[in-house]
Amino acid sequence: MLKNILFTISLLVCLFISESAYSRNSNRYFYQIKIYHLKNKVQEDRVDKFLKDAFLPALHRAGIKQVGVFKAISQDSTDRLIYVFIPFQKLDQFQNLTKVLENDKKYLRTGKNYLNAVYNDVPYTRVESILLEAFSGMSEPAVPNLTTPKSQRYYELRSYESGSESYSANKINMFNKFEIEIFKKLDFNAVFYGQVLSGSKMPNLMYMTAFSNKADRDTHWAAFTPEYNKIKFLPEYQNNVSNNEKVFLYPTDYSNF
Repeated sequence: MLKNILFTISLLVCLFISESAYSRNSNRYFYQIKIYHLKNKVQEDRVDKFLKDAFLPALHRAGIKQVGVFKAISQDSTDRLIYVFIPFQKLDQFQNLTKVLENDKKYLRTGKNYLNAVYNDVPYTRVESILLEAFSGMSEPAVPNLTTPKSQRYYELRSYESGSESYSANKINMFNKFEIEIFKKLDFNAVFYGQVLSGSKMPNLMYMTAFSNKADRDTHWAAFTPEYNKIKFLPEYQNNVSNNEKVFLYPTDYSNF
């Protein structure tokens, strides 16, 4: 009984710490991850052209200087995926983006083949959208310091789901207190860490790390394990992840990340 009470208190403390961090740090970025689902190569090429020639340049004109575009390393031939990572300095940038784009004549002209597609010739199957808030431990995104060709790079996008909001706050606290520092120490080239505010797998957090290639990725994770084991078994951080999903990606040639 006492053990359960102490654990509940520790979870509440994590929630308090998370809320206090937000009140102290109002400069945290917000992130949108858009996932395009495409049925064939024709749609993939069409969305690529739209993103490269119209969407990313329009975001740059709107003050969003760095945008990531990634593709799954192992693509499903019937459900091809393109991931678009958009960092916003303020939430209202996200809220006002549609209106900004509607008033961008160059965007409307350059992207007309995509924007004005007819019902029986659509450029995608569906688009998912995930909205995140940056962790206090890394309040803005970072462009990885990699020199290998983009086609060889190995990006890892992870989602950690939790059984409840309290457990998710506990895991985020674990990141802010320990895990981010381990990733920094081992030079994981983290792009972002974020708490999902709106998405299909809540409560969850997501983060992305980047490597020169697969071998580099495997070497980094091998070094991570003994460091992580120092905190993994602390009683206050038990059972805070119920499902761990990872996707391996590479950046397109026009990606800013």
